[in-house]
Amino acid sequence: MVFYFKARPEAGDYTIFMGLDKYENEELIKYGFPEDIWFHVDKMSSAHVYLRLRKGQTIDDISEGNKVNNIDVVYTPWANLKKTASMDAGQVGFHNSKMVRTVRAEKRLNEVVNRLNKTKVERKPDLKAEREAVNAAERAERKLLLRDKVSFIHFHVSNF
Repeated sequence: MVFYFKARPEAGDYTIFMGLDKYENEELIKYGFPEDIWFHVDKMSSAHVYLRLRKGQTIDDISEGNKVNNIDVVYTPWANLKKTASMDAGQVGFHNSKMVRTVRAEKRLNEVVNRLNKTKVERKPDLKAEREAVNAAERAERKLLLRDKVSFIHFHVSNF
């Protein structure tokens, strides 16, 4: 089961999602998207939470909210997550520690948490199929761009 939430509808409904347990976290780690930002409460057993950015956005475009006072939340792009065979289910490391950021959450922001909980939806997605569909669409788009580029060059060469 994956829990989905919508955040900041005035800015275009960002999708936030998290797994029910460490085994679903494994699937989220394995089939993440380059636009995903991973969040975790530092040094505590807690959910892996992801924010899916829109194309062209960066980690600098996000703000934060929390459920508990006085915690550190670490976050990094999904592509920076490192998983090895020796790690337990749900456990991750990082390829580059310089890409990991930490924010201190001094105070629980109930209004943010309450607003998110009102948008909560439970689904059992096929994460592998979703990732494969996006990969196929991206390959098709690159193929079209390449075909257009070749046609453009061929047209200009033949008219030279």
